Amino acid sequence: MLTAEQCAEAYRLACETELLAFKPGNVSIYSEAHDMTVEDFRLSAEVSAAAICRPDYSLGERIYHAVRATREAVSCNTNLGIVLLCAPLIQAAMQRRPQQSLRESLQQVLDDSSIADADWVFRAITLAAPGGLGESAEQDVGGQARVRLVEAMAIAAGRDRIALQYTDCFKDVFEFAVLEYNRAFVLSDDCGWAALAVFCEMLARYPDSHIERKYGQQYSEWIATEMALLARALKSAGRPEEVLPMLYRLDGVFKAKKINPGTTADITVAAVLVIFLEQLTGNTDCWSVIEGA
Repeated sequence: MLTAEQCAEAYRLACETELLAFKPGNVSIYSEAHDMTVEDFRLSAEVSAAAICRPDYSLGERIYHAVRATREAVSCNTNLGIVLLCAPLIQAAMQRRPQQSLRESLQQVLDDSSIADADWVFRAITLAAPGGLGESAEQDVGGQARVRLVEAMAIAAGRDRIALQYTDCFKDVFEFAVLEYNRAFVLSDDCGWAALAVFCEMLARYPDSHIERKYGQQYSEWIATEMALLARALKSAGRPEEVLPMLYRLDGVFKAKKINPGTTADITVAAVLVIFLEQLTGNTDCWSVIEGA
């Protein structure tokens, strides 16, 4: 069981690590975009940390108040997906019992989610006003919740990969992204480089639901091909600098087409957060160190 202070520090560092990764199409220390700056994201992480880690908040309250704090600070949607993914992970870390894995604790958090949690999350989504969300005849976020949060996420899972995580206990994070991060960190000893590897490997295999809500599938195959090439280049590079020309080229092309793999970036943050939370509990299967972020 971790304290709120430990979780807040891990959360802030996970958000910072993602910014250190040169992710084509996204905001990073290498390139800003979408009318948002690196400082917008850093401020968002800072102001949302207290709410997302507050012990007496329910899951839905953590999400709503973190999004509200962000909106008041930066007046744009920088971290809705990050908050939706990180809030249950943090609650799981804070409620985790001895001999219980983080994922087992997470499953309990998800199973215990309520209609009230769904209401709070609907309010958070409405406040953040993400682009391309659309409406659902089954359970629209603009109305009052009629189902538990996990059930609401199941309704959206077919069109939103963040919602999908709630239905399979964050399978993408625990069974793919964390493993990719550890592999890349062992080879590079660099948190930002490892986070970039997660981003590339995810996009090479799974379409980004933020992109597909905006453009359909017109770019999906092309993005997967480009990111597979980039992932191979990362694995064969002796130094990160060797791949910078390829990264700058892809970043320029993505941003010229207004392609923003935001969902994949959010899942990357969640994977890094899992690494840091596990390390705080002494899990030696996670190789990176928080001090290295």
